[in-house]
Amino acid sequence: VVCREQLDTWNILAKARNEGRLFSRIEWPRDPEIKEQVKRLHLLLTVKDSASNIPKNLEARRRLEFFTNSLFMDMPSPKPVSEMIPFSVFTPYYSETVLYSLSELRVENEDGISTLFYLQKIFPDEWENFLERIGRGETTGDADLQENSSDSLELRFWASYRGQTLARTVRGMMYYRRALMLQSYLERRSLGVSVVDDYSQTDATTQGFGFSRESRAQADLKFTYVVSCQIYGQQKQRKAPEAADIALLLQRNEALRVAFIHVEETGSTDGKVTKEYYSKLVKADAHGKDQEVYSIKLPGDPKLGEGKPENQNHAIVFTRGEAIQAIDMNQDNYFEEAMKMRNLLEEFRANHGIRPPTILGVREHVFTGSVSSLAWFMSNQETSFVTLGQRVLAKPLKVRMHYGHPDVFDRVFHITRGGVSKASRVINISEDIYAGFNSTLRQGNITHHEYIQVGKGRDVGLNQIALFEGKVAGGNGEQVLSRDVYRLGQLFDFFRMLSFYISSVGFYVCTMMTVLTIYIFLYGRAYLAFSGVDRAVAREARILGNTALDAVLNTQFLVQIGVFTAVPMIMGFILELGLLQAVFSFITMQLQLCSVFFTFSLGTRTHYFGRTILHGGAKYRATGRGFVVRHIKFAENYRLYSRSHFVKALEVALLLIVYIAYGFTRGGAVSFILLTLSSWFLVISWLFAPYIFNPSGFEWQKTVEDFDDWTTWLMYKGGIGVKGDQSWESWWDEEQTHIQTLRGRVLETLLTLRFFLFQYGIVYKLHLTGKDTSLAIYGFSWVVLVGLVMIFKVFTYSPKRSINFQLLMRFMQGVTSMGLIAALCLVVAFTNLSIADLFASILAFIPTGWAILCLAITWKSIVRSLGLWESVREFARMYDAGMGMVIFAPVAFLSWFPFISTFQSRLLFNQAFSRGLEISLILAGNKANVDM
Repeated sequence: VVCREQLDTWNILAKARNEGRLFSRIEWPRDPEIKEQVKRLHLLLTVKDSASNIPKNLEARRRLEFFTNSLFMDMPSPKPVSEMIPFSVFTPYYSETVLYSLSELRVENEDGISTLFYLQKIFPDEWENFLERIGRGETTGDADLQENSSDSLELRFWASYRGQTLARTVRGMMYYRRALMLQSYLERRSLGVSVVDDYSQTDATTQGFGFSRESRAQADLKFTYVVSCQIYGQQKQRKAPEAADIALLLQRNEALRVAFIHVEETGSTDGKVTKEYYSKLVKADAHGKDQEVYSIKLPGDPKLGEGKPENQNHAIVFTRGEAIQAIDMNQDNYFEEAMKMRNLLEEFRANHGIRPPTILGVREHVFTGSVSSLAWFMSNQETSFVTLGQRVLAKPLKVRMHYGHPDVFDRVFHITRGGVSKASRVINISEDIYAGFNSTLRQGNITHHEYIQVGKGRDVGLNQIALFEGKVAGGNGEQVLSRDVYRLGQLFDFFRMLSFYISSVGFYVCTMMTVLTIYIFLYGRAYLAFSGVDRAVAREARILGNTALDAVLNTQFLVQIGVFTAVPMIMGFILELGLLQAVFSFITMQLQLCSVFFTFSLGTRTHYFGRTILHGGAKYRATGRGFVVRHIKFAENYRLYSRSHFVKALEVALLLIVYIAYGFTRGGAVSFILLTLSSWFLVISWLFAPYIFNPSGFEWQKTVEDFDDWTTWLMYKGGIGVKGDQSWESWWDEEQTHIQTLRGRVLETLLTLRFFLFQYGIVYKLHLTGKDTSLAIYGFSWVVLVGLVMIFKVFTYSPKRSINFQLLMRFMQGVTSMGLIAALCLVVAFTNLSIADLFASILAFIPTGWAILCLAITWKSIVRSLGLWESVREFARMYDAGMGMVIFAPVAFLSWFPFISTFQSRLLFNQAFSRGLEISLILAGNKANVDM
């Protein structure tokens, strides 16, 4: 019966539609406001666009996808703009790039690549859109744009909006004001209030919201943006280009405020000059000049601790409202995300447990992972932490702190409890997380929210990434020594304490323990090999059928170095992209050698964290935020990674070689290599990752130039005013500055003693010594070592000192050479010394020499008083030259084959190739354009 009634109804409707009587009695609204609402409903319910009209730009599609997905997430309903919580945003700035100048865009690197050329090739569709916006054709040249002052200024902004500049950050944060203006405008219209104001419009659209005085006033009451440019006053005095660019940003953004420290010098009657310090806040007036808003006299120089938190602390007094969002200078924002800020602020009024929230966590999108593989690895790792990781830390673990700058603080809560930044020198090198410590210790509540995000730039070159990770690892080392972590550990319950441990300093402790486990395992096996215990135990176990020891020793391959750090990233892929896409992305990353990168990062964290624990003194490391598609010279990589990776990798390699030579493994050396594959992988990653991920790292011409540069640097004499990147001697002296305290010297001495194990074990395995195990054999090896040192001194005696008896010195060197060759021949001929024993002796003496060198550096003052420091320096130069040659030789060999360079380019820039970008032009240089 029901079906028949529905069929009859359908027939009546179809007949009425055919006769034109359908909805004929409906009275259409005459009010333009209601008409517009009907039109909006019609637009929502009808789809006219085809699939071809979907944005082709990948960034636009990503933003639309996230925005539409976020609308289905749980978020509180917003209050009207007039009733919302007022908030402020502030950004610390020192001397980074504000706006790219035309000269910076035009200047070419050694490959003939300018920044503008790079951006045009990386963002080809956006470049075409830019030309269309300014009314230029696609054939317009760079010179034509630079002739027109208006177009050249827009060109500077276009390029700056694609780098990590202050102009990009200011544009992104000012979207908050635009969003509030639009929302206020629409709210007033929905209430029937006249909103025409200064903008004459007959149709009720949203085009004129920016001209509504009420909307602008409402937005200015609810939003304040302060950029803390600490040295803006000094930049203005010396007429620095940064000051002019900041003034330009003030003129283009009427709601922008700049805080800076002003210094006034006054002379007294007795001739003394006194300095007075003021915190000032300025804005741009109607004529584009700086207009002072506030001036606060300070009791003295505010720059006593770490620069960045001090910069934040002096400017926080100029913020307004009940909430404050701390934004770093390499961040960005999007208009559609700014529309949801009212929803986020309502979280302060929502129920999140016993205590109200004091910090609202916001997720980040890393926008620098679109071109190179390294940037993609870093972007994925960072994204997994700022989304999946922080969400779990906030709920259910309740141990989320403040790790990044998009978080929104309860301003009143934090200003009355010490502020949002701690600035004590050295201990607060990672100033962000101490705000979370401070909030949690004072019974605050930290939440995390996934429906809103802020853009963030990350380091894109391996050297930049290593410096950043070194800074973070050193900061965590200082956290271990801080009272904040001690108090949290004392006050947390057991389970929350464990969660806090593994989410903060425990991650770096476990990373260091992973590497230390490898050392302990390999030194243990080396001891078994030298003592012969492994062979005896294996023989006894084979007779008794006991395989427990073999099982223990052969499970080391299960410790996959660096791979486990990628597990959260894989889970994030599955949640964000789905299982199939996650598997595809993971396989792609493995083909691009992501495991090499993560293993290399393992060494970076271990080195800087361990050094901070031993010696303290973590430093802020400026990483630079430029575009990195340039070749890094061999010497620069060697300076940065020599002590953190190369020395440790060669030590592990020596331990593996020793066990292959003297150890016992059922199945032979091949079986042992397979069982220790992860350790060999670690050695290769630590030695060659900087060159694998170096653009044009295997191009023959670059390799030749790198060798010349490295040898020049190695032999260049140091001195006053000579920097470490110019001379090996200056760099070597800088590498020793971390050893300052007696405690550090004692610990370094104890750790260095391990190198003597090689000589002690190998000398009793030589054919020359037979089965003699007396200490005299070990003592005789030291006599040989001293003899070798004396021979080295004869051959490296400085010509400047022997200028008056050159003939005698050359005669002595010739006689010594012939005597050394004759002695070796006689020893081999008339004793049991074999050729293998010669190589074994080298294997024994190299670690011993390094140990003596480390001890001499540790006790520098004593060695210098004995007059041996110059000799120590020459030995150190020899060791660095040897290490450099061991690393350089494989790189030079692979550079002979042109296909290796092509394969590496594909490996490094697969992201760009997959987008069809002309990355080959960027790598080869701008020669094509020059020829045309």
